[in-house]
Amino acid sequence: MSERLEGMVIPKHVALILDGNGRWAKKRGLPRSMGHKEGCVTVEKTVEIAARMGIEYLTVYGFSTENWKRSAEEVGALMQLFRFYMVRLLKVASANNVRVKMIGDRTRFDQDIIDGINRLESETKDNTGLTFVIAVNYGGRDEITRAMKKLAADCVSGKQNPDEITEQTVASYLDTAGMPDPDLLIRTSGEIRLSNYLLWQLAYTEIYVTDCLWPDFDQEELEKAIIAYNQRDRRYGGVKQA
Repeated sequence: MSERLEGMVIPKHVALILDGNGRWAKKRGLPRSMGHKEGCVTVEKTVEIAARMGIEYLTVYGFSTENWKRSAEEVGALMQLFRFYMVRLLKVASANNVRVKMIGDRTRFDQDIIDGINRLESETKDNTGLTFVIAVNYGGRDEITRAMKKLAADCVSGKQNPDEITEQTVASYLDTAGMPDPDLLIRTSGEIRLSNYLLWQLAYTEIYVTDCLWPDFDQEELEKAIIAYNQRDRRYGGVKQA
C-alpha cells in the first residue's frame, strides 16, 4: 500500500461511475470506440490496484439500461469489446484471487454474452479476495422495479407477509443482496449526478467527483479519493460514525 494511505481507513466497498471515455477519445482525435477500449484497460488496472489495497468490493457501472439509446454502431462496438474483455477479465480474476459478480438484467444480451457472464461468475465463485461487481444493462430504477415485482409475487403466493416487510426485506430482493452498501462513490469526468446508479444502495455513501477522464484514472487518483474519504465526518441521521 502507498505511504500516503498509511493509517487511513480503506473503504470496504467502492463504487465507480466510469465517465469520460468519449471525451478522452475526442481530445485525441480518435473514434469513441478507442476511448471505450482504453477505458477497459483502466478497469483491468483498477481491479488489480483495488485488490492490493485491501478494498473488499469494487462495483463499476459498465453498461446502463440507457446506453441502448446510443447509435447501433457504438452499441455494437461496446458488445464486441465486452466479449473480448470478459476473456481478459477471467485471467485477471484468476491471477488476483478476484470473485466476479454481474448485476443488472442480462437477459437482453446475445446468448454468447450471457454464457460468458455465467462462466465468469461460476469460475471465480470460490475466489476469496476482492469481489468485482460489474453493472451491465443496469439501471437503479429498473433494479428496484424488478425487485418489487418479485416481492409482490411472493406476497401474492403467501411466501412473504406484507406487514413484515422491512428495509432489509427490500434489500434482499435487489441485485446486490448480501453485499454491503458502498462506502465511497467515485465519479470521473467532473459530472455531478448519479445517472440512475445504485439508487437504493447509495443512500448514505460518500461521493467524490474528479475531473479526471476515466481512461486517465490511476492509482494516484484512487488514493486521492480515499484520502478525501478519510477527511469526511461519516454521519447517519446526524450521528457521527466511527
